[in-house]
Amino acid sequence: MSQASIPNITPTISITVGQTVALLLASIALEELALSHILNSEAEKIQFVLGTLPGVTPATPVTLSNVIAINNSVRTTMQDVIKTQILLQFKLDNILSTPGVTL
Repeated sequence: MSQASIPNITPTISITVGQTVALLLASIALEELALSHILNSEAEKIQFVLGTLPGVTPATPVTLSNVIAINNSVRTTMQDVIKTQILLQFKLDNILSTPGVTL
């Protein structure tokens, strides 16, 4: 088996500090948007199991075991969202504490 041949690519990227800050802030905003979509889907998941999602009839009857199972699933997802929120806060704090960065 032969080794992969990787071409020598040396891209030249030239951006200012201000552009870098704007890109970092935009990346935080996009991650926050993604997290809001995840939270909305979790809310819809709960509504579906409870039979309160508008226009949708649940596939199975509402039972205590279904509610507990969905609660565990949502709790796990919420914990992951909270962890991501903390990391995004650290990222934002680091950007704002960088010397010379003003918004």
